[in-house]
Formats: sequence, C-alpha cells, structure tokens
Amino acid sequence: MNVDVQEQVRLRVADWLARGGLRPTRQRMALATLLVGDGEHRHVTAESLYALSANGTEKVSLATVYNTLRAFCEAGLMQEVVVDGAKSYFDTRMDDHPHFYWEDTAVLTDAPAEELKIAHLPTAPDGTEIARVDVVIRLRRR
Repeated sequence: MNVDVQEQVRLRVADWLARGGLRPTRQRMALATLLVGDGEHRHVTAESLYALSANGTEKVSLATVYNTLRAFCEAGLMQEVVVDGAKSYFDTRMDDHPHFYWEDTAVLTDAPAEELKIAHLPTAPDGTEIARVDVVIRLRRR
C-alpha cells in the first residue's frame, strides 16, 4: 500500500472514531482499519475480526476485540445483530436495513431494503418507544 493510500485509510479510521467520540488507541485504530479502512461495510463476529487481526502488526486479544466491538456499538459506530439468540454479528452499516443469514455458511449479508415492506408495528407499551426493528431472513440452500 503506498503512502497516500495509507494516509487516506488512517484519516478515514481516525474520522470514524472521532464521530463516535472515541480516542484513537492503537488497538482501536488497528481494528477500525480492518472494519472501515477501505470504506466498505462489514459484518463480522468477534472471532472473525480476531482472526483478521492476527495477520496485522498490532496484536490484540480476543477479549480486547469483544470490548472494542462493544465500545464501537455504544458509540453508535456499529450495530449488533443477534442471530439464534447467542451468535452476534457486528455491522458497520448503520441505516435501517434487513439481513440475510445463510444457515449453511453462518454468514450475514445485507438484504435489499427496498424489497421489504412492513405495514404495521404493534404499539409500544406505555413509557417505552421502539428503538429498532431487526429483520433477519434465514436462508437455506435447496
């Protein structure tokens, strides 16, 4: 990677962290580079991000990956998508959109939002508001 591209990645990552009000620590910079460094959106698990980070220059523990992903979510930089009540994916795309979950490969991908039609949601109980609606469409190959 040439110097100009490296600087663009560094600036993109630093700006992303700043939008969430997070200090650019070495570990955050390393993980954020893997997540948003190229400007593309990602769906990762903590384990898959940890595996990606093992190839980098900044070594991080799996616990640090979990803690950092939680911090990114709390800062509004990512959203957590829970599949099967136990498996969490972390998505860098923050707009409301549905997901496909591919059962045979355990991969989460974006589904076309323009094809989803939700006609009506139930009224939230008194004293509450709907924060978000997660739509995960499970796919099985025939």
